[in-house]
Amino acid sequence: MKRLIKKSRKVVKGMPSAVVLSILIHAALFLLAGMLVVFTVVKKEEKKFIPPKAVERPKMKLKKPKVKVKKTSKPKPTTRIVTKVNRASMPDIQLPEMSGMGGEGLGSGVGGFDMMPDLSEITVLGSGQSIGNDFVGTFYDFKRDRSGRHLSGFTPWSMSSGLQYWGMVGKFLQSGWKTSRFARYYRSTRNLYATTFVTPPINSIIAPLAFGDAEAGGSFWVVHYKGQLVCPATHTNGITFRFRGQGDDFLIVRVDGEIVLGSAWPDGVVDATVVGSLWDSTSADSLKYFMGNNRIEVGDWITLEPSEALDMEVLIGDWGGASSFLLTIEEEGVEYGRNRQGGPILPAFKTAEPSHDLLDAIYTRLREGELCMTNGPVFSDYDTSGGGAVAFSEPEEKIAPPEPDTSGEPEIRTWTLEGGRTVEAEFVTLIGTKAVLRNAAGKIKKVLLEQLSDEDREYIELACPPVFNINFSKKDRQQLFSGRYPRSPEIQGFYGVRFKQSSPGIYNHELQVEMFVIGQQNSRLTGKYILLDRQKTVFTPTRENQRSYEFHSGRKVVLTGGIRQGCDYHGYLVTLTDVRGVTVAVETSHKWLAENLENLKELKVGNYMDKKSCKRTFPTRPKKSGRY
Repeated sequence: MKRLIKKSRKVVKGMPSAVVLSILIHAALFLLAGMLVVFTVVKKEEKKFIPPKAVERPKMKLKKPKVKVKKTSKPKPTTRIVTKVNRASMPDIQLPEMSGMGGEGLGSGVGGFDMMPDLSEITVLGSGQSIGNDFVGTFYDFKRDRSGRHLSGFTPWSMSSGLQYWGMVGKFLQSGWKTSRFARYYRSTRNLYATTFVTPPINSIIAPLAFGDAEAGGSFWVVHYKGQLVCPATHTNGITFRFRGQGDDFLIVRVDGEIVLGSAWPDGVVDATVVGSLWDSTSADSLKYFMGNNRIEVGDWITLEPSEALDMEVLIGDWGGASSFLLTIEEEGVEYGRNRQGGPILPAFKTAEPSHDLLDAIYTRLREGELCMTNGPVFSDYDTSGGGAVAFSEPEEKIAPPEPDTSGEPEIRTWTLEGGRTVEAEFVTLIGTKAVLRNAAGKIKKVLLEQLSDEDREYIELACPPVFNINFSKKDRQQLFSGRYPRSPEIQGFYGVRFKQSSPGIYNHELQVEMFVIGQQNSRLTGKYILLDRQKTVFTPTRENQRSYEFHSGRKVVLTGGIRQGCDYHGYLVTLTDVRGVTVAVETSHKWLAENLENLKELKVGNYMDKKSCKRTFPTRPKKSGRY
């Protein structure tokens, strides 16, 4: 009963059920309406972020470059175009000598010369720089595949290996000189550029070393040259000529798609395997005269019209031992001097006048009377006979007479003393802490160093450099080469200098050191001298380095072996120069080197010189052969 009364009271105090139901219905309607509104707004926001239909990317056509590079990357006229562009650079161009001036190692008192790569080095097979009108040479090693891995079947001095090698060369010639025949073999990454083909008898290692490939060894290699044969500009009516050449193992020349000279070792094996029936000389003089280390083949007559250019290729190669490749020309209607065997002394084939560097490389091994490097036509489309000089009608510039040499006269200068007083006098000497001065009247005055200005004290320091003990060092070492392919050892020279200040005093000024190393050709009686090495460096004598300094050249000097004709170490010269450019010390093994220091400075490494003046000259050539 009690529970029923409480329940009824609760109902009475609340709202009527109809009102409650109405409120619930309206709340549900408002909630639904809100959801609809929110949903609609969200839906609109989504439309805002839908990306438009812009940018039709397929229009870029990224797959379009189906570049047919191989058909267009090797245009035939390339050599001709470059020739005309580089006309001014054809003569004997040499890069300036570059030497290290770094100061590394000064703190410890031990340093080394900074070495620069010699990109301009010239060999008998070509140089590393093109002048335009040259032949581009590519080196192939048949003993290795294209990745450098050694192939089986090539044994030095094996006749079966030789027959395999010569047979592959013969197939290349039969294929029409398709270089795809060499595709499986190792190809040097470096090219050489040749303006002549004159390689006197030399070890076969010459080729791989010239191309920077020391791994190849001197056997089973070929070099393929490509360029253009141009009518000499001096022959305005054209020229008719033929090649004469000698190759060990072989020298093959192809002009306009046809072999015009095929020289291979005439033993019935090499010549038959390489050249075979592809070419045969029609001249009665073929294989009649000696040149190099065998007999000369005589080629076919060729006629070139003015401004005419024909594609030309040269192939040389050797299976090991000694090698020789000599290519000359015989011009129709021209009389040549004769050697003792009765054969003509012909000019070398060339597309540019040979530089002094190239003649040096050739003359060290080319016997007199074999051929001539400095006469005959130059197969170039511009005239080089004038040496590139151009005449102008401008008036001559008046040159002022040279000023008299006053280097031996005393230097009268103004000295600043304490209190601003000045004295006009020359510096005589330094005694202890006093400077001895002498005025124009000859009166002597001694002044304490501390009473002079900083500039005056620096002048005295430079005028009184310390004494240095200079010790030149040299070491010869035999370099043996290991590997599956034989290579003759080399005698290498290593050079350096050590300095030690032997007098007291402080000298806080930089000194430039220059070292010259001199060699001599093996033929003692007539052999010319050669600059084997030349280096520069700088150092400052300080307390930290104990006022001493030692350095060693980083250049590898090959005295015998490799591609160099034998030479011996002969002497040295070392100079110390201060910041004024004044030479303060000279140490030399031979007085004549110091007497000709200025001429010596004009030379670069590898240049030959005479003893009287240290001026550049050509090397002593081998004596004439008994055959000619």
